[in-house]
Amino acid sequence: MSVALSSADIARALVRLSHEILEANALSTQITLLGIPTRGAHLAQRISRTMAEIAGHEIPVGMLDITMHRDDLRMRPPRAIMATVIPHEGVNDRDVIFIDDVLFSGRTIRAALDAIGEVGRPRSVQLAVLVDRGHRELPIRADFVGKNLPTSIDQAVKVHLVEIEDVDEVLIENN
Repeated sequence: MSVALSSADIARALVRLSHEILEANALSTQITLLGIPTRGAHLAQRISRTMAEIAGHEIPVGMLDITMHRDDLRMRPPRAIMATVIPHEGVNDRDVIFIDDVLFSGRTIRAALDAIGEVGRPRSVQLAVLVDRGHRELPIRADFVGKNLPTSIDQAVKVHLVEIEDVDEVLIENN
């Protein structure tokens, strides 16, 4: 197991992602961040705070549970359904940015695209991830990437966050 990103690396990546999202979206008052549970929701909160400092106004942030939209429900152990929390600004005609920890096959983001349709109709949907490890199974790419980590298919990328594991780090494990 090796440390791919330290706490300082993660902090720098989140600040960079915040700047990149604001630069790419001229109307920062029309942005809504939606974190994908579990770690994406925590990252979305952090990015929202950083973006608010830069933009000078609050950036709405929520959480989008995609559990019931996954295409692998029968292949994995049951998991608890998380709450979907949509900010009072909603998502209709807004620039929605999904926030997730790791982009791998693309299936989680496909499920998020299905789930957002039940909530409303955004003007645009973009994707920001802390880590892109490659090995896509679907034609999905991130608009904003904290760090590209080329991995072998036999490796696992583990993101630990202070809010859950009491430490910020990204690990690469050999299976």
